[in-house]
Amino acid sequence: MKTANTKTFDLIVIGTGPAASTVSKKTAESGRSVAVVEARDYGGTCALRGCNPKKVYTNASDLIDRVWGANGKLATFNEPSIDWPELLKFKREFTEPVRESSEGSYRKLGIETFHGTARFAGPTTIQVGDQTLVGQRIFIGTGAIPAPLDIEGAEHITHSDTFLELEHMPPRVLFIGGGYISMEFSNVVARYGSRVSLVDQHPRPLKHFDPDLVDQLVKYSANFGIEFLGSSQVEAVRQSADGALEVVVRKPNGQPQRSDSTKNASSSWRTIVADLVVHGAGRVPNIAKLNLDAADVRHNKRGIEVDQSMRSTSNPRVFVGGDCADTQLPRLTPVANEQARAVVKALWDEAGEHKPDYGAVPQVAFTTPCVAAVGLSELHAREQFEDVDVRHEDTSDWGSVRKSGQTCAGYKVIIDRRTDRILGAHLLGPAAEETINLFALAMKFDLTASDLKSTLFAFPTFASDVRRMV
Repeated sequence: MKTANTKTFDLIVIGTGPAASTVSKKTAESGRSVAVVEARDYGGTCALRGCNPKKVYTNASDLIDRVWGANGKLATFNEPSIDWPELLKFKREFTEPVRESSEGSYRKLGIETFHGTARFAGPTTIQVGDQTLVGQRIFIGTGAIPAPLDIEGAEHITHSDTFLELEHMPPRVLFIGGGYISMEFSNVVARYGSRVSLVDQHPRPLKHFDPDLVDQLVKYSANFGIEFLGSSQVEAVRQSADGALEVVVRKPNGQPQRSDSTKNASSSWRTIVADLVVHGAGRVPNIAKLNLDAADVRHNKRGIEVDQSMRSTSNPRVFVGGDCADTQLPRLTPVANEQARAVVKALWDEAGEHKPDYGAVPQVAFTTPCVAAVGLSELHAREQFEDVDVRHEDTSDWGSVRKSGQTCAGYKVIIDRRTDRILGAHLLGPAAEETINLFALAMKFDLTASDLKSTLFAFPTFASDVRRMV
């Protein structure tokens, strides 16, 4: 039953990230009524707490690395360093305008905005505080949040969004987990000059990237004081009387005991003293507070189940996009953007013929240097194809790398010998984050290795190295 606090819309959008923003604004531009609900600041994680501000920090790390490598060769520098308060100030030049203008950009399009946690009260009904919203269609774009950590003293652990607002960086920092967040920020902190430890339950970090290139990156990073503790896990974080954090770490089958950070890394237990402990142990779909069962929206630990048009498999009036959707695809902004483009067309199409066209999805960890990948890993390529050509080389001594003053680079390209098609490409080093896009383009449009090799690239460039790789 409708009350004075009930409003009806053609579309209700939950979230304001890349996918949600596209769906809400494109729908409003078509003349339909739209409501947007946001539990935090308008603008979404990517713009305010994720990929965009993060890139400012990793750019600082990359710049310091390049300056150190070029010092005395390309130019002479006098003790280059990261000024953390100035870095934070510069980062805010990109986030504050979004925070200040984002909600207004919705209202200019006639979109009605709401603040608070959205909860389903029925198949097409959303409750936000004491306000009831009813929509012909609902789009969920709530993204992901840090995975819960079942660790004693979890209240002492800092999340990435808080990390990005720190005004000063302490001298001892420990990262939990070996994913994007830990590997990217650990490189920044190490170039700043803090002592860094990284604890990962897996044998090596960045498990979704090529293991040979990751091993090369880990070895290079160790030169800058990053200590990797693989096949280990944090058991507890305890605050001592002086405010320092004692982090109890153990390997499987080891019994955690009191020690100091000088204990040999091969031991089954250690206690590492840190000033800051950062959560980098993965993220999970942000759907727990949505009360999805009330709307008959099927979901699991990987997210909300969707069909090829990003429509809920159990509630046809609900669409999903971004990190909260269970698609088995990498949780990346370009993926969310492509899903949003498809949803805009599919919202009012009962036939459900519109679906995302992903192509080969490139992934980049903005470590120092970057590591990038697109397509199959070597392991999966060998499992799926009978005759593969794996081309792998440490390219640290290639002229393009050396001329930049850098000393860490490599590649692995996987080709199907029968068809000459590129099955996967994996890059490490300067411009890896840009060069990987050439491989993604080639794979999407079915270009062969011979096609790439016959293409004339501007020289000397990192892109021109592709011809040597294939």
